[in-house]
Amino acid sequence: MTATSDKTRVLTGITTTGTPHLGNYVGAIKPAIAASQDPTVQSYYFLADLHALIKSHDPKRVHQSRLEIAATWLALGLDTDNAIFYRQSDIPEIPELTWMLSCVCAKGLMNRAHAYKAAVADNETAGQSDLDKGVTMGLFGYPVLMAADILMFNAQRVPVGRDQIQHIEMARDMAGRFNHLFKGQYFTLPNAVVDERVEVLGGLDGRKMSKSYDNTIPLFVSEKKLLKLVRKIKTNSLEPGEPKDPDTCTLFQIYAAFATEQETAEMRRDYENGIGWGVAKDRVFEYLNTQLREPRERYQALLEDPGHIEDVLRQGADRARAEAAPFMDQLRQAAGLGRFV
Repeated sequence: MTATSDKTRVLTGITTTGTPHLGNYVGAIKPAIAASQDPTVQSYYFLADLHALIKSHDPKRVHQSRLEIAATWLALGLDTDNAIFYRQSDIPEIPELTWMLSCVCAKGLMNRAHAYKAAVADNETAGQSDLDKGVTMGLFGYPVLMAADILMFNAQRVPVGRDQIQHIEMARDMAGRFNHLFKGQYFTLPNAVVDERVEVLGGLDGRKMSKSYDNTIPLFVSEKKLLKLVRKIKTNSLEPGEPKDPDTCTLFQIYAAFATEQETAEMRRDYENGIGWGVAKDRVFEYLNTQLREPRERYQALLEDPGHIEDVLRQGADRARAEAAPFMDQLRQAAGLGRFV
């Protein structure tokens, strides 16, 4: 591998099927950007646009989402001098490795994948005679593509949610199988990293903030829209002057995710002293708006200069391929697909 091999290799894929919201920022983007600035870590961050095709066949949506997400991460301070930031689709070695791994991966392993089992269960519940109705090979085999993403750069640590641990275990299985069949230590076995401290923000209706629930607050909406959304956050019917419980309040949770410890403690006292919901919502809006104003301006400037984003991603792809291309040559040789001379 390259000179970065003395660093811990950490890899994160970024889904490109929607607009980033506050929950994405707190749960994934903020800790990832902090890691990108750590000189002891070689971070790989990629726009998972090949994965996006599994869920979306709307080219305009996929294209716009890639642009918005790249602009978001750059606007929020991703260190692209240290981290390698690229589009998955710009690394042709990844789909090639996906095929190689498919040829050593047991179908039975894919039968146990959560997404596939959920699709089959939905068909069964709906009374479908064909339990694979609507299941594409992309959905069925996407853990193999995910394994290729990880193994191409021999990532040692892969930050994931609990629902993704299975896929890291599958990647380990495929890596071990390839190493065994072709008699070499080609792949490092990756480890899932689940940070229990990562906060899951509530949305407008109190449920987990998720595009699936249509209850999100997009990161870079206008001030006017942000105020409107904050005022829509569900609260209880307690009157001003009545003590309120911050620990069960989505509004407080969102504030605390952005505020300092001292600011959070002050807000907690105001809850105990019976702050009115209107006052609390205005304060949360003002705080969020102040925190997001400069990144929002950078984000808008980036969207207006897609050529700059393209240059950043191409430079990242060049750095990624500088590792992927020679490694792929080594893997081809191992599998008997090397050149004759």
